[in-house]
Amino acid sequence: MERRVLSREELSADLEALNGWEVEGNELVSRRKFENFAEALAFVNKVGEVAEAADHHPDIKFGWGFAEVRLTTHDRGGITDVDLAVAGKISKL
Repeated sequence: MERRVLSREELSADLEALNGWEVEGNELVSRRKFENFAEALAFVNKVGEVAEAADHHPDIKFGWGFAEVRLTTHDRGGITDVDLAVAGKISKL
């Protein structure tokens, strides 16, 4: 992967294939709702496994009934192909 910051046009095309993700500033963001804390925690743990396997780690906020995942490539200052790849894997969880 190139780790090249993607243009808004490139992101728009790729976002159509990603279920539940949106662009906020320089980040890809997904918010999920769950029935309780345990389900949110289980999801976050699965996201952690995806992140470790990809060696690309999102910022995650979660609590009772929700999880928010934010992806960006910090050293590139924006959203790259790596972020899209990880978001795609997270979308399949």
